[in-house]
Amino acid sequence: MRSKNCLALALALLLTGAVRAQETLNLTLDKALEIALADNPTIKVADQEIELKKEANREVLWSLLPEVSLAGSFSHTIEKQTFAMMDTVMKVGTLNTVNGGLTASLPVFAPALYQSIKLTKVDVELAMEKARSSRLDMVNQVTKAFFQVLLAQDSYEVLQKSYKQSEDNFNIVNTKFQHGLVSEFDKISADVQMRSLKPSVVSASNGVNLAKLQLKVLLGVDSDVELNVVGNLKDYEMAMFSRQAQPQPKDIVEGNTTLRQLDLNYDMLQRNLKLKNTNFMPTLALSFQYMYTSMSNHWKIFDYRWNPYSTVGLNLSIPLFKGGNFSQRKQAKLQIAQLEQTRINTERQLKMQAQSYLDNMAASAEQAVSNKEAVLQAEKGRSIAEKRYDIGGGTILELNSAEVALTQTKLAYSQSIYDYLVAKANLDLVMGVDDRLKTEE
Repeated sequence: MRSKNCLALALALLLTGAVRAQETLNLTLDKALEIALADNPTIKVADQEIELKKEANREVLWSLLPEVSLAGSFSHTIEKQTFAMMDTVMKVGTLNTVNGGLTASLPVFAPALYQSIKLTKVDVELAMEKARSSRLDMVNQVTKAFFQVLLAQDSYEVLQKSYKQSEDNFNIVNTKFQHGLVSEFDKISADVQMRSLKPSVVSASNGVNLAKLQLKVLLGVDSDVELNVVGNLKDYEMAMFSRQAQPQPKDIVEGNTTLRQLDLNYDMLQRNLKLKNTNFMPTLALSFQYMYTSMSNHWKIFDYRWNPYSTVGLNLSIPLFKGGNFSQRKQAKLQIAQLEQTRINTERQLKMQAQSYLDNMAASAEQAVSNKEAVLQAEKGRSIAEKRYDIGGGTILELNSAEVALTQTKLAYSQSIYDYLVAKANLDLVMGVDDRLKTEE
């Protein structure tokens, strides 16, 4: 019985392992971005921050409504007040005094409250822009990681094909050597060429695994899930050329999230300055109370006689002088001046970065065109070298050189497309543009 249970347990473990081994996630760029934007903790925290700021704004809005409360007081006289009249000393007052009832207050004119409402609205907009910044940054990271996987896969495929070709060449040369048609030098050269490519193939395979692992970290996917990254870099060739043909906007950093946050911070500082100015303004509030009072010289509370009364009034406060208010206004103005200079410097740096990415994109596009032509020529050269060697008109060194040249040009072609795509992703981040985000520009 025990052996049957062990067998069943072992079978269950094997089936579980088989199911896990079959967990494969087919991944396109859009799918990767969808997963990252939905499940990444950083994005969730940014969304929660927006809700937090909205609640803070509602809290300030509630201050416009009346504030109603129940109030009560009790006082016990230890020593009654005395006064003298015509050489007669008299004590006045009661032993216990009790007050209780309803009080209400409503701001009629409160400049500080109005400015606080406007300030919290800008704070909500700033939180939304920070959330947008987090999304743009996540899109940038995931996009580059996705293209890194494609580059690693393309490089591995090129090196694997090159190794397979060198292996076929070695088998052909070895067969000819056994029949005495070629020298031992040709056999050794073919063998060395084949073996020299093996470490590169293994390294490229490790590169694919590492690139996929980095992508899994960004997506929040478990390490035991197999990623099947769909496509290759060549699929983005036409998109690259069509993107280069489009005109660039006049203000390339208009949608940059850093500048937008600086602008919102500037608005907040302006609101804060107006808030400081309200320290010099009067405030007016409406008050109402409906109270019951009782005064008695005994402790029998249920026998007290309660007398109601109510009042309504206006409370006006006019500030005359407070030295700290002037210092606060000065500090607010200095902060505004500092932020203005910071924005100017930041905009210059961002424009320089954007222009650098544009130059890199243009250079990579030209390099891709050149490398594509080089691949065609290298394939033609390899074919010629192979035929020359077959008829005895060429050497094994020519064939090896042609094979190496073809491998290098293919790798360079993939690298040029990758460089373009990375530069474009960085430019989109600087511009604050991504069609996959549904936030308002």
